[in-house]
Amino acid sequence: MSSIMAFGVFIHRTDSIYDDVPSRQYQFPRQYLDRVRRCEGDWIVYLEPTKVKNSKGYFAVAKVQEIIPDPGRPDMFLALIEPGTYLDFGDPAPFREHGMYLEQGLLNDQGKISGRAQAAVRPLSPADFARIVGQGLGREEDVLPRVEPGRPGHGLPGAEQPIEPLNARDRVNQLTSRVIRDRNFRKTVLRAYVNRCAITGLQLINGGGRAEVEAAHIKPVAHHGPDIVSNGIALSGTAHWMFDRGLVGLADDLTILVSRQTNDPDAVLSMINETGRLIAPGRSSECPRSEFVHWHRENCFKQ
Repeated sequence: MSSIMAFGVFIHRTDSIYDDVPSRQYQFPRQYLDRVRRCEGDWIVYLEPTKVKNSKGYFAVAKVQEIIPDPGRPDMFLALIEPGTYLDFGDPAPFREHGMYLEQGLLNDQGKISGRAQAAVRPLSPADFARIVGQGLGREEDVLPRVEPGRPGHGLPGAEQPIEPLNARDRVNQLTSRVIRDRNFRKTVLRAYVNRCAITGLQLINGGGRAEVEAAHIKPVAHHGPDIVSNGIALSGTAHWMFDRGLVGLADDLTILVSRQTNDPDAVLSMINETGRLIAPGRSSECPRSEFVHWHRENCFKQ
């Protein structure tokens, strides 16, 4: 990690005319080349513009591995994303909330939003990066103590003191934490599937208000499967167990396949929702990507 960190914002929309795959590459014209080059080897956050209906705002973070000319478009370039770094935010951060902007660097001397907000690629200060990533990763108390042991007032009733906000370097260190990545992956997958098991169709909530469904990787992390919603499925515990062991799989059209090696195929078939197909998310960009479905069928599913 370089001593001087250069962060940035990449604007992306799912109906973009550019050849973008946020977890892999970001296509851009020459006019942004200098700005993107400053981010090479460092981290960027993705922003869905506010004019998009139901905009997610700042929705993901990733590390730019390198910049190359687009081999198919001589007038374009590609920012290649370092494998394993892309992460959807478990709690997407709005561009503006209650009149406040997370990206303070966009404000002019009068405190008003400046024309810099129109740039599809722009630099991001370390403080703004830390603020956006902090909100995107969710509440710190989920993974960090509310009060640091040993600090004045620790353990005294009514004397709790919040820990200091993490800086940009601390936030970057968090982005490699498997605990934090798993937590954000679960949030994004369960939100996409509305807490419903995509195989059984059941939407069960326990007495504590927690969804009884798990986030399954289609292509496992152990095999370099990314922590992205299109590599995830919301499954009940039993369905997850069967999927991971190849007793159920998916056809290219998301029809649910049952392995001939299943010892009780009738019981498994009775668990599958009446459509016989995976109950996919409403957003096409969140649906299982064909490459991951194919990988699971070829490497995990027991024919």
